[in-house]
Amino acid sequence: MGFGTGLSGLNAASKNLDVIGHNIANTNTTGMKAGRAEFSEMYASALGAAGGGNGGIGVAIATVATQFSQGNLKVTGNNLDMAVNGEGFFKVNLTDGTTAYTRNGEFKLDKEGYIITNNGAKVQGYMPASIGGIIPTGVTTNLQLPTSQAIEPKQTTGATATDPAISLTANLPTDATIGVATLPATGDLSDAQKKYATSLNIYDAKGSAIPVRISFVNTAAGAWSAIASVQNETTGAWSHTAAGSVTFAADGKPSAFTPPAGLGIPSGWPAVDAVRTGVPSAATTAALAIGVGDATSGWTLTQYDMEFAVNELSQTGYAAGELTGISVNEEGIIKASYSNGENMNAGQLSLTRFRNIQGLSTVNGGYYLESANSGTPVEGKPMSGRFGQIRGGTLEESNVDMTAELVNMIVAQRSYQANAQTIKTQDQVLSTLVNLR
Repeated sequence: MGFGTGLSGLNAASKNLDVIGHNIANTNTTGMKAGRAEFSEMYASALGAAGGGNGGIGVAIATVATQFSQGNLKVTGNNLDMAVNGEGFFKVNLTDGTTAYTRNGEFKLDKEGYIITNNGAKVQGYMPASIGGIIPTGVTTNLQLPTSQAIEPKQTTGATATDPAISLTANLPTDATIGVATLPATGDLSDAQKKYATSLNIYDAKGSAIPVRISFVNTAAGAWSAIASVQNETTGAWSHTAAGSVTFAADGKPSAFTPPAGLGIPSGWPAVDAVRTGVPSAATTAALAIGVGDATSGWTLTQYDMEFAVNELSQTGYAAGELTGISVNEEGIIKASYSNGENMNAGQLSLTRFRNIQGLSTVNGGYYLESANSGTPVEGKPMSGRFGQIRGGTLEESNVDMTAELVNMIVAQRSYQANAQTIKTQDQVLSTLVNLR
């Protein structure tokens, strides 16, 4: 029996060294979780034996437990590198169709735009019906980026004050010289009429940019007119329209609009084909409204004792664009950046957690598989419930503590030597017994 006890100790110590060696070998493996050999003593049971009278017969490896502590986060600068800071696993679809889970966020793009791991597994998440649309929850799918597809242009639209085509935040000075808003029969506005002006591009259905200038003319104390102007690229001729007027109260906030919905560019003005060469006449600007806020949400057009300043100017359209890059925020939302300056939601990573992560089955490549002991997987969005956050351009390093592993190696080596010594001693005792005369 003594030989068996020592032999079990040798096997356990050898297995412990295997676990330690595996940890050390994977010190630089992204997302790797260290293992720990856990031992259990063995006893021989005899029929009718009571109490603790039976002697021990050695040791066995009860399990190799994975240590799922958080690894250090390393910034890489690669937007496709991702790390989970907190609870949760990335869900992937292996090449054989098996669903697996991993903490290794070294992701790449394949030729079809799918986000994949180094082993070719496709990363799972939530996809909108179209780029920029609402991202649904529930069923996950393979995440695919529109790497070979240009974003379609969007025509500038918005005809009401609550849904304006153009949003303006500006201040008109109180000391402005009073002038006239009479439009010239031909040519551009006078220099006095253009003193307080700003400009931006609006877009037609094909994504063609139409430069529009909006000029404010002080017509009386506290009263202003707004004039929208466009120049024909071919002839150089100007088109103008009195887009509306605004009257300011004593507190510098608007008190009346004409029309009441806000400063609006009338329907059908200007005809796009009169401005942009080669654009069909059917593609005209719609009834576009300029939003300047309201009494409920707050005014964005004021007349204070300050200089003329345009603090914000935006519109709802954009030109066509090519994909130039991607980024991922803490909620796992993948933002696609395009050459036209637009950023669109292209998808969202999903995370998965288990009631018993120690029950997961470990396979090659840093993947974990669901098992009967792990419990049913729970999926969700990052930063919701107990799920952690996603860190883009970052990788989670192995949680192996090299110093601790080297110390553990010394202890395991001594254990192996001590168990070998018990076998040697048993051999000497047996030799003495055999040589008795």
